[in-house]
Parts: sequence; C-alpha cells; structure tokens
Amino acid sequence: MLDKISQVVTRYEEIDRQMTDPAVLADHVKLTELARERSDLGPLVEAYQEYQRVNQELAEAQEMADLEDDPEMAAMVQEEIKTLTRQRERLEKRMRKLLVPKDPRDDKNVFIEIRAGTGGDEAGIFAADLLRMYTRYADSKGWKTSILEENRTGVGGYKEVILSVRGKGAYSRFKFESGVHRVQRVPQTESQGRIHTSAATVAVMPEIKDVDITIDPNDLEITSTFSSGPGGQHMQKNATAARIVHKPTGMFVKIQSERSLTQNKQLGIAIIQARLQEMEEQKQNAAIAADRKSQVGSGDRSEKIRTYNYPQSRVTDHRIGFTSYNLAAVMDGDLDPFIDALTVADEAEKLAAAGE
Repeated sequence: MLDKISQVVTRYEEIDRQMTDPAVLADHVKLTELARERSDLGPLVEAYQEYQRVNQELAEAQEMADLEDDPEMAAMVQEEIKTLTRQRERLEKRMRKLLVPKDPRDDKNVFIEIRAGTGGDEAGIFAADLLRMYTRYADSKGWKTSILEENRTGVGGYKEVILSVRGKGAYSRFKFESGVHRVQRVPQTESQGRIHTSAATVAVMPEIKDVDITIDPNDLEITSTFSSGPGGQHMQKNATAARIVHKPTGMFVKIQSERSLTQNKQLGIAIIQARLQEMEEQKQNAAIAADRKSQVGSGDRSEKIRTYNYPQSRVTDHRIGFTSYNLAAVMDGDLDPFIDALTVADEAEKLAAAGE
C-alpha cells in the first residue's frame, strides 16, 4: 500500500511543478486538467503526510519509553503510544479507502428501470413495491424523483416503469441494485394461501451528460402523440408525448412526464443513451468476468441478487450474504444497511484487484 501511495505523492509533486511552468499557465485547458487531478489526489497525499507525522511521533515515544525510569512518566508515555497507535490505524484505513479508484459516475443522476419478471400479476405488484421502496429511499436522501414511463397492469402493478432520481451521489447509492429481485410471499391474487415466488428485474443507469455514447440522429425515429393518464388533463389538447425508437436496436421509449414536447424528446433521448451505455458496459463486464468474477460490481441483470421473504420477514442479498430480518423497514426504503455493506465489499474487491 505504501509503495502505491508513494507513487501518488510523486505524481502530486510533479503536478505542482507543472502548474508553475509558464507554458502550462498559458494553457487554460491543461491547467484545469492538472488542477482537477491535483484536487483528486490531495486527500490521499494529506492523509499520507499525517500518517508520516504520527509515525515519527510514535517512534519518538517508543524510544522515550525504552529510556524512561520514572514509573509515572513511563505510564504517560505508554498512554501516548496507545493514542498514536490508534491514530495510525485510522489513517491506514483512510488511505486504503482513498486508494480505491472513484467511479466517475457516482455523482450522476440515475434512471431506474423496473420490469416485471416471472410470476404473472404478482410480479407486476412486486415491481410496484420496488418502485415505492426506491422512491421512499430517494425521498429520505432529499433527492427528486419522477416517473418517466410506465406500463401499468390491471391489478395495481407495473409491467415496466422508469423512475428518474436526481441528486448528488444518486448513482453511488443505487448502482448495486441492478439485477433480479425475487419475492416469496402469498400473493394478493392467491385465494388458497399458498406461497409463490415471483421476480422483477432492475436496471440502474446513470444519466449521461458529457455524452459517452453518441447517437446518430438518423438512427432515431421520433413521433409525437397525445399524453394520457392521471394528471395529464392539461396536456390533452396538444401532442406533447414523445415516442422515440432507436432503429438499429429496436429499443423505444415513450415519455410524457414533462409539459412540452421538446422536454419529453430530450428525456427520451437521454434514456436511450443510458440504455445503450449499459449495453456496452454489459459487454465489457462479460469480458472481464471471463477472467475474473467480480463479487459485487458486475451489474448482471440475469443474476439473482436479492430475495425478499415475507413469511420470515427476511431480506437476503446473495452477493455478500447479508441478511436483514426487518423486511417491513426495507420495503419502506431503509436500504442503507444493504448499500453500505455492498459498498464496503466493492471497495475490498477493488483493493484486492489493485494489489494483484
């Protein structure tokens, strides 16, 4: 670890030297890039400098302890050694965490796409439960949510629904939710009290602003239609809903959440972009998985990631073996225990990979 940090410190010092070069000072773009990189490296360099200071003080205290004859002074020195040792351990943990490469998408807004899977009407009802769970969680963080597209079933569920979550750090908290979510319970539609197993798939896609995926306008077929549904009365007189088809893949989206056709077109294209980006990342993840299976971060939607067992009030995340026996709280949006555990496991996985 210290060897890696030493390399970071060397790079940090090199950036400082470059930022005093007149040629760099005259190049605004280069200067901005260096300033951003320096800012990213700064917390680790500062922690390392503090670690060196504590190490030096610890060495001096240990040397003093070896020479001290006065029992009272010796006890004070030993207490100082304990304090400095705890500080060093905290700094080591902080440096390990700072060494983990930050996902550049972590601060982005997200689209959460929920689709009913196996299980008929019950799967659609479960999709609605997941939508409520994610909306409650986003609300607890102070993030703004809105439904962009929905295809309802006749029993209060969804065949598919797209939720937009806007807020700093949204992707960092939702990104581990992609995959198959399974529910075991007696369905509302079951009259004989039998437990059924149903499923829904979740895809979490960061909103792409600094476009990673460029779409050829000729590949899009955009048509306007009349908005419909609850709350849409003010839009009935104008064709404000946008239906967008990406011709090469056949994927399409219909957006009517905004009041203007232009806004709905922009949102629809953003969702198509996010889907295309996810498809590309799925290909890359498949290639990586052939060499190394990631514990948490694969985001493979074919993989069962979590089971919600109602009879036992149990929720289990199969990727890390984490279980909660407070299902009601989880379904009400208390997802932090799962997300925190998944984040720690992901950091450990990345650190292990970096050490190979």
